[in-house]
Amino acid sequence: MAFTRATGKHRRPSRLTRTTANVAGVAALTTTGVIGGLAAPALAADDAVALEHTGLTQAVSVGDSLAASIDAQATAQQEAADAAAAAKKAEEAAKKKAEEAKRKAEAEAKAKAKKEREAKERAAREAERKRLNTYVSPISGSYVSTGYQTGGAMWSSGSHTGVDFHAASGTSVHAVGSGTVVEAGWGGAYGNNVVIKMNDGTYTQYGHMSSLGVTVGQAVTPGQQIGLSGSTGNSSGPHLHFEARTGEDYGTDIDPVSYLRSHGVNV
Repeated sequence: MAFTRATGKHRRPSRLTRTTANVAGVAALTTTGVIGGLAAPALAADDAVALEHTGLTQAVSVGDSLAASIDAQATAQQEAADAAAAAKKAEEAAKKKAEEAKRKAEAEAKAKAKKEREAKERAAREAERKRLNTYVSPISGSYVSTGYQTGGAMWSSGSHTGVDFHAASGTSVHAVGSGTVVEAGWGGAYGNNVVIKMNDGTYTQYGHMSSLGVTVGQAVTPGQQIGLSGSTGNSSGPHLHFEARTGEDYGTDIDPVSYLRSHGVNV
């Protein structure tokens, strides 16, 4: 009795065909390194792997359970790689963010320090400006002993062209404000005297001093010592003769007390 070979969709693939397909899968898995991590006993299991001879090459046939295990391992490895890449990306992003925050903080600190420094410089300039524009009394803690335009034979003009500040010999005499020395030396009836051209264009004179501490052309500031009081020249005793003038020459005098008060000095 003759038998006919089964054909059509119900025909089961031959053992050789299945083996060839599994061998191809194993080759691919071996290339990617996945199957290299499988334990030898797993390959030896009867229900997972079978060794077949094709006549030329010994083939490895992978069962369904082993294939699933390989797929799971490959998936796990891919997930681990993805997770590592994501972690590295997150680390780099965090590092970049931290660097940007540091640069921003440094820039803000630098800007703040600059602003504070500029504010201090402005305050210092303003304080110096105020100091240079300040006026003081020529003799600290003194008072006027002889007033302006007081009459008498002691003065060649017939009246006092300045005021006298009470001062013992050797008392410090101060420039009343900022200016430049235009005369320093013997002034005839004024004895040892100093004349200063003030920054506002007026002039001040200090007479009868025992010694001088400045020279012509020297810049002076408010309260700076310019000499010591005395009784040189046409003087009846130790004191400071102080004049205020609109010009450098004699005869341009103005009321010294009003002059000082107009500049904020309490006389």
